[in-house]
Amino acid sequence: MSEETKEPESSKPEEQLSDPRTPVRLGYAGASQLEAGESASKLQIFANTERPPVRAEGALKQPLLVREALSALYEVVSSDFRYVPKDRTAYLAYMRLKKQTAGQSAWQAQQAYFDWLARNDPSAWVVLDPVVTVHPDKLLFEVFSKDEGAYAQMAIDWSAIERSGETQHGTTNIDFSKALFDGVQRVRSYRETKLTIGTDAVSVASDATRPPVIEKSIQLPDSWLRGFLQVQAAATLPTTAVRIAAIDLYNVLRHLRLNADKKQGGRGVRVELVPGEPPRLVLEPWELVLATSAGPFTGRQPALVRIWGRRRLSLLRRLLPFVETVDIHLLGSGLPSFYVLRAGPVTFTLGLSGFTSANWSQAVGFDQLLPRDRNEESAAVLSAVLKKLGEVWVASADELAKATKKPIADVRAALQKACQHGQVMYDLSEDRYRYRPLLGGAIDLGRLVYRNPREKVAHDLVAKGAVKIASENRIYGVGLELTGKVTVTADRRDYRPQLTLDDDGRVRGAECTCAFYRKHKLKEGPCAHLIALRIAQAQEEERRRQARGSERGTITLETRTYARRLPPAPGATGESEEIVQLSLDRQRLRIRWGPRGAAKLRVQSFVFGSVAEARAAFFERVDDLEARGFLDGSAG
Repeated sequence: MSEETKEPESSKPEEQLSDPRTPVRLGYAGASQLEAGESASKLQIFANTERPPVRAEGALKQPLLVREALSALYEVVSSDFRYVPKDRTAYLAYMRLKKQTAGQSAWQAQQAYFDWLARNDPSAWVVLDPVVTVHPDKLLFEVFSKDEGAYAQMAIDWSAIERSGETQHGTTNIDFSKALFDGVQRVRSYRETKLTIGTDAVSVASDATRPPVIEKSIQLPDSWLRGFLQVQAAATLPTTAVRIAAIDLYNVLRHLRLNADKKQGGRGVRVELVPGEPPRLVLEPWELVLATSAGPFTGRQPALVRIWGRRRLSLLRRLLPFVETVDIHLLGSGLPSFYVLRAGPVTFTLGLSGFTSANWSQAVGFDQLLPRDRNEESAAVLSAVLKKLGEVWVASADELAKATKKPIADVRAALQKACQHGQVMYDLSEDRYRYRPLLGGAIDLGRLVYRNPREKVAHDLVAKGAVKIASENRIYGVGLELTGKVTVTADRRDYRPQLTLDDDGRVRGAECTCAFYRKHKLKEGPCAHLIALRIAQAQEEERRRQARGSERGTITLETRTYARRLPPAPGATGESEEIVQLSLDRQRLRIRWGPRGAAKLRVQSFVFGSVAEARAAFFERVDDLEARGFLDGSAG
């Protein structure tokens, strides 16, 4: 059997990539802290001594704004929205620890707790300390949440800091502990606050009172590092930009805070975009429509995009009183979204993955948007771009194309890969790229390309054309049923994977005829054939999306869902929404329609004498719906 097509024979740990962790050493000359006096405060933030020195110093002109922005940053880096089932394990462990530490000093009890945490919850130590970048125009902080679902970038313009002393540009990590967070809460507007960042933080303490040296050696899981790089790289993809007011976001958070999620019904936010009209935010399952107040949507095409993981927006609540505008950048339904909050000299960007806890199916679909090629020509462009960006620190794609004399398309592709490789950061608020090596050393990119060997096998199967989609069946209320045919020449047989994806893109059912699935089901993750089928379906969906309106003559399988908001009926309160679903399956056309949320929709089916006739009828109804003001919810 060839290495590319053979099926994994076991699911033991040795099947995984050699060491699915990246070691990172962090050293600090002291613990970051706030020294508060009667008339002035000094916020000392120690930088990583394991990386080249970086320094910045100055008095904050708007200390309260910086305080709330740093607080929001800490909430992101410490957040974990993953579902945790109820059990008494943690409580019983706490009671045992309490008995063991009875009579010990505070320091001894703390060390005992850390020892217990290292033994029982190693993941608590894997979060990388915030990344700080000192650039000629801004001071930037970056963090990634523990649950791998939220990325945040805080940028402070130098106009908000009355600088003093020497400034050294570069990238480092900072010690951002709970103690520093507690100290930041003591920042006040009536007291001057001076910010210092450096390996010694321009220490004002005497040697006798200097805090002890802090050294850490953490093992970053590849999944965490991969998520950090992918979510940040996703910002470089084309997006639909929407501007709303801060009060609009506040209304969303207020309703979510006062209303618990229901077990039945959707848990997303639908963004309805109609050119010339204010964007509308619809909260599911209450179907609460919130009309925004920052002005009309300026895009050319109407769109309906669904986003999930809305509870993570609560991480922004403290910063909202200072925010002037909120720009939402949407990649599409179920894909990452970005929120750029502008508060004078401070800009806060929150990037959310498509779901709080994305499963393998959603992740595989998102992977198709990011580049994988490594040919010599693209590597040469990447090298030239990185060299130039390392000299100027920050530049736009057009400026880099002019400086390197490379085609703009090649430069943009190189910059996207540079973000994915952790060498460059994309500043979405300014549409510019910044030189920022994430780690002090090189990242082993070979381990981050695929999550496990089965995913690599799946990509090889798709590349060889061994994966075919045998049938697609769209069932209202259930989702999309997929049946595939995977031909493995080395095994001399065909496998028949089957998937059921709900409307949110998550797997509701999966099975395969291979030995790996029969032995493990999905307990050890999907087999290579299921992954290959999902990759093929994602590629087909992307092809159909790009072909819409230009290649109508080649489409034989297509499902589109349209929605239109209706005025309130006489005597009714609130608007209603009508949905129409069109499904083309070769010579068959099925139409479903009715109010959103109905248990069953009305159904009408047609069978035509040829595929061409069915296709013509399908697009005739598509044109009619769009002319009547329906939004294509499947185009996002």
